[in-house]
Parts: sequence; C-alpha cells; structure tokens
Amino acid sequence: MSTTSSPVDRPTARPRPRPTTPAARRHAVRGALWLAWRQSRVLVAVGAGALLVAVAVAAYSRAGMFDELRGGRYGHCDPGPLHCSGPDGLPLLMDIAPLQYLGLLNIALPVLIGVFWGAPLLGRDLELGTHRMVLSQGISRAQWFASRFGLAAVCTVVLSGLLATLFSWWREPAADRSYGLFWYETSALSGSGPRVAAAALFGLAAGTLIGLLTRRVLAAMGLTLLATGVTVAALELAHKLRVLVPPRSYISEGIRPKPPMGEKWSTGTYGMITASGDRDDVLNCPHPSGAELKRCMAENGYVSRFYEANPPGDYWTLQWVDTGILGGAALLLTLATVLVLRRRAA
Repeated sequence: MSTTSSPVDRPTARPRPRPTTPAARRHAVRGALWLAWRQSRVLVAVGAGALLVAVAVAAYSRAGMFDELRGGRYGHCDPGPLHCSGPDGLPLLMDIAPLQYLGLLNIALPVLIGVFWGAPLLGRDLELGTHRMVLSQGISRAQWFASRFGLAAVCTVVLSGLLATLFSWWREPAADRSYGLFWYETSALSGSGPRVAAAALFGLAAGTLIGLLTRRVLAAMGLTLLATGVTVAALELAHKLRVLVPPRSYISEGIRPKPPMGEKWSTGTYGMITASGDRDDVLNCPHPSGAELKRCMAENGYVSRFYEANPPGDYWTLQWVDTGILGGAALLLTLATVLVLRRRAA
C-alpha cells in the first residue's frame, strides 16, 4: 500500500500571522530595516567612497586657490564678469575644472540615484518574487516599503546635502570673480544649494515608482534614465530662458555710463528707450558713452538706455523654486507609489 500522500493531503505553506504585540511589531520593523540595509550597503559604500574622494580633492584644490590669492596674482582684478589679464595679456583664470566637475556630478545625482538605487529598490524583489517571502515573515507591505524607501531617502539626503555643501565651500575663494565661478553658471546654480537634495529625492522617487510599475529592473532603469534626464534638462532650459524667474530691467540715462553689470546674470538684451517708452535695439546707437552717444540719442528721440539681467539675489529665488518643483514632484511620486503598492504588491 502506497504511503505517498496526495497533493490534497500535503500541508500548504501559510504566511506567518502579522505581529500583534508592540514588541513583536518592533522586532518586525528591525528585521525589515536590517534586510533593507543588507541590500543597500554596497550602494551606501559607493556613495561614501565617492564623497571621501571629493572631499580630498576639494581640500587640496581649495588650499591651492588660497595660495594663489595670497600671492597677489589676482590683486588687480576688479569684481565683475569681465576677465582681467596678466602681464602676458592672457586672461587670468583659476583652475576650477575639478570644481565644475563636482557641480556637474551634483546635477546628475537624480539620474544616477534614480537608475541605480530607485529602479531596483522594489523592482528587483518584484521581478524575482522574493517580496513574497519577505511578506510571509509577518512584515506588512507598508513596513516593507517604508524600510527600503526610508533608508534610501535618508542616505540620499545626507549624501546630496554633503556634496552640495562641499561644492559651496570649495567655490568660496573664487565665488563671483572674473577668475573664478559666478553664481549663475550651470555648475554653480544647479550644483549647489537645497535643490540638489530635492533633485536627488525626485530621482529616487521616480525610479522607485517606475520599478514598481514595470517589475523589471532593466526596463525600469531605462525608463528612469529617460524620465530623470528629461526633467533635469527641462529645468536647465527653463533657467537659460529665464522662465521660472524673469529678469529685471535696469535703466540709465544715456548721457551717463550705465550701471555696472557686476554679479548680475545678463540676458544679453540691451537697448534704447524713446520718450513714449518704446524700446529699440542698442545697435541703433552703438556708442558706449560720450558726445557721439548723446548726439545719436537726440537724433533718434531716445531718452535712456536699458539692459536686462537677474540680480545675485535671484540665486536663492531659483534655488527655492527648483526645490519646490522637485521636492513636490518627489512627494507626489512617493504617494503614488504607496497607492499602487496597496493595490498591486503581492
């Protein structure tokens, strides 16, 4: 007589009941965090290593910048966007290429974090089916998501915040000088400040949602690369076109020199203003000042000149606008992930 049991007789695996006591719930949360840490520790180590390298390079380069300044090489240079020349007639410029590379790295953070951390965060478990085993250990979907995303979000904010702070510290000796880096240059405007952390969180949230929807890591990485890359490029284009923070008009009498540009971010728009308020191109009277300019303005009925630019204070205006856009998008994407997870996870 056969002793082999039929499929009906075999015991079926049942998920463990969810913990009901506070101690059991705390134990489940610690277990979920421990598993999230084990799955993320390589990425954390890579980020920490990149940060240490950046700190070492920044410390060495910044010390060299101060040495150059103490040597008096740039003592005759006036503040402003116009380059000053050395004895050989060539422009005097500091070696700020490594600083600019750090700024570009900070700009690329949402793409890198979204592709390599966000997309696999839930997508890998969903693709392999290992999330079922995790959920069978008495961990709820909310705990599973919160442990992974929470740890990743904290690490993302810390890493991006430190990199943005490092950039500002490194830039300080040559900030807004003709031989250094002005606030409106791409690497400085988008590679520093709170918008770096908001952008990194956006990349993480976008990758996490896409990974949850596709359940395929490679597909999620490709879509995340596209989504975050387009967003970063769109914001940079909006900066160049002055869409988010419009420039201001600076008006001066034509018989006097116009106010110095200084640290303002010029749009390249200059012109003449008639008595009726109409604006014409500056080439109608292409004279910097003096009798020729005065005569030309009188002949054409111009009463003043103007140029358009963003003042230095717009740095923080742009920072908070970008932070609001990217941080708000990150929040909405995270909420969308929670809603999708409640419906589709297991």
